[in-house]
Amino acid sequence: MNRLLTVLCTTALLILLAKPGLANDNLEGEITPHLSGAKPDFQQIFSGERFPNIVVTPKGTIIATWGTSSLKTRRSTDGGKTWSDVVEIQKPGFQSGGLTVNDKTGEVIVFTEQHHPPARISVYISNDDGATFQSLEASFGKDSRGNGPDLHMNDNGITLRHSKYAGRMIRPSRCYAGKNDRNLWPKHYTNAVYSDDGGKTWEVSEPFPGFGFGEACIVELSDGTLYYNSRRHWAPEGESPLRRWSATSQDGGKTWGNVQFVKVLPDGPQNTNYGCMGGLTRLPVSGHDILIYSNCDSDSGRNRGTVWASFDGGRTWPVKRRVFEGSFAYSAMTAGRPGTLTEGKIYLNFEGGPQGGSTLATLNLAWILDGEKTGDGTVPSTLK
Repeated sequence: MNRLLTVLCTTALLILLAKPGLANDNLEGEITPHLSGAKPDFQQIFSGERFPNIVVTPKGTIIATWGTSSLKTRRSTDGGKTWSDVVEIQKPGFQSGGLTVNDKTGEVIVFTEQHHPPARISVYISNDDGATFQSLEASFGKDSRGNGPDLHMNDNGITLRHSKYAGRMIRPSRCYAGKNDRNLWPKHYTNAVYSDDGGKTWEVSEPFPGFGFGEACIVELSDGTLYYNSRRHWAPEGESPLRRWSATSQDGGKTWGNVQFVKVLPDGPQNTNYGCMGGLTRLPVSGHDILIYSNCDSDSGRNRGTVWASFDGGRTWPVKRRVFEGSFAYSAMTAGRPGTLTEGKIYLNFEGGPQGGSTLATLNLAWILDGEKTGDGTVPSTLK
């Protein structure tokens, strides 16, 4: 009987260990790799067209997507030094952003829409670290207002790590109220979609409080709080939409509260209310909530690409640094993975750059820390 019990217990343990779970050994790392000196590197990875997205897989493969006539992808397995040929995932296909890595399985999910939304959504999945993609049958729910999600154009999605919702995939989404028309902007709003079954079924969150929002970013803080940061291209009279807005969630992205007007972060050029898609990432450092945000920092025109750093989960943004002086429009951003060639690096995929098209800027925290003080909070003494 004792021998049988031992066999059963051993078998159960092996099954438990074999069950897919969050790879905790490489999700959170040390601060040291982020503090070595680095000079920004620039590469054009796509030409023509628009709309960047980028993620890094648990194995350290960098995957970038791009395109308006077709959804295109390239990957790098050597930390961004070299890149694969361009692969078309869907043609015609309209980049929908929100490229999402499932940290439980390593699978990579991309989203397309038939044309500028509202439009039919298609989902593709890769089981080989982004080398190939296959169609994935997926369904999308509706929010409490009875609207399904529009997916264009948001920063990447994430897999939650730090709460009872660990393993959930979530990405920003939005509602166009039927059309991207100026008269309908007061009805536009933003939200999120999340999946607990590997991307087959996506529920829609409650709306981000307020209207006129779109093109958002989500990161998870070390205590499981979700931090949401959004563009706004319309606001009621008396409310300036020239800077970013944020909110938080304590229930895995189902609802959003604690709405804040983030005065220090610009939302596109300051001579227009229209805003601009920005990038956001949390550095995967254990015990820290270091966030990096990207957008243009210009009085007029989409140029002067800049990154800002927060060391308290988005409450203050004490330092910024110019990435590129010239053309800089939509941007998406991700951080490297501990234990891989990408560790300590920040990958910023943006429209513009020295050659135009899609430019990848490879940065790190040490370089950002040598930037300009904003007066909004202070840099921790341990990082100076």
